[in-house]
Amino acid sequence: MSRSASDPAPAAPAPRFAVVGNPDNRRVTLFADAVRAAGLPAPRVVPWEEVLRAGGAGFAAEEIVRLDSPGENPEVDRLLRGVRDPTRVEGSALWYARFTEAVRGLRGGVRLDDADELAVLFDKRRCHAVLAAAGVPVPGSPTSGPGAARVTGWDDVRAVTRDHRMPRFFVKLAHGSSASGVLAVETSAGGRVRATTSVELTPDGRLFNSLEVRRYERERDVAAIVDALAPDGLHLERWLPKASQGGRAADLRVVVVAGRATHAVVRTSGSPLTNLHLGGRRGDLDAARDAVEAAGARWTDVLAVCERAAACFPRTLCVGVDLLPAVGWRRFAVGEVNAFGDLLPRLTGLPGSGAEGLDTYAAQVAAVLRRARPSTGSRTGPHGGPATAPSPAGSDHPQHPQHPQHQHRTGTTHASA
Repeated sequence: MSRSASDPAPAAPAPRFAVVGNPDNRRVTLFADAVRAAGLPAPRVVPWEEVLRAGGAGFAAEEIVRLDSPGENPEVDRLLRGVRDPTRVEGSALWYARFTEAVRGLRGGVRLDDADELAVLFDKRRCHAVLAAAGVPVPGSPTSGPGAARVTGWDDVRAVTRDHRMPRFFVKLAHGSSASGVLAVETSAGGRVRATTSVELTPDGRLFNSLEVRRYERERDVAAIVDALAPDGLHLERWLPKASQGGRAADLRVVVVAGRATHAVVRTSGSPLTNLHLGGRRGDLDAARDAVEAAGARWTDVLAVCERAAACFPRTLCVGVDLLPAVGWRRFAVGEVNAFGDLLPRLTGLPGSGAEGLDTYAAQVAAVLRRARPSTGSRTGPHGGPATAPSPAGSDHPQHPQHPQHQHRTGTTHASA
């Protein structure tokens, strides 16, 4: 018997999620928990190791595909960076090449990310240029945008920063994350150089990621580190003096889901590096909001800066924005936009964000379901556009050392706040 026009349309099948990730990783576990809490079947997990070995993976047309961080897995790290010791710093350029190739090898499904946008997000020089071109406030950088300087070692760094009158600056790996390879450098007219970094330089010249922030005050040591990092690509940024909270430097990680700032955390530190795995601590978000408003600014405008940064990546469902408040809490700049910047365990959504009571993963599931409900017309992706839309990202949760002989060292996760 045929269905009459008055009969209700058959219910659409429940959305099915798939996750490309490391199966035992907390990120995958937390997202799977959020999917099940929404009353949906557990997501299908496709291991990064299998994707890398096979050169890709395929997905059913109706599967909603989320990419998660490939970090915190020594074998996956070896396949990406070509190093056997996950605490080594080197190899980020190879990581980038192999990661972006693997992403482009994924086929089918409704994507919560975009391969081209991920390629920009994981290149600090390109990401900085995209943000600046869109009018998003960013620290000055001579290594991005039109006329970008080529930096091949410490001598170039010294020359470029002198030319741009940058006595205090950050040196970053172009494809690094989790503060891997980052140096906060201070120079003086008298030639003095000091660098604050989590990089451990061994007597034989090898570089390791460390959980201990240290200072180098001999220029030859700083030069040795920078020269060793340079083949992987370097990005330079002007060091902006940051606001403080409780006598400690402060910044914010703001998660933006489907274009809306949903979660935020203040990070404070006694050093220029606020990453929580390097001794940073969560600060007081209410106090930060009060400081912004006491300075005559509006908190909604602060969140809007992060939303403008995320809007540069419209086919990526979720990003984590590192927001740098200037001294006085009145002006802000975007330090970075993280593709895997959503690891903020137990943090629920901001008031008025639409994600109240939800963690970052549940907020993403809810955003996908909201977009999926109106199922009339042609099939669309989670942002209402074609069915090839956006993804996730990041970690502000303390990382654990991955080297049994060096408990003060940490692996390169490419996903940390």
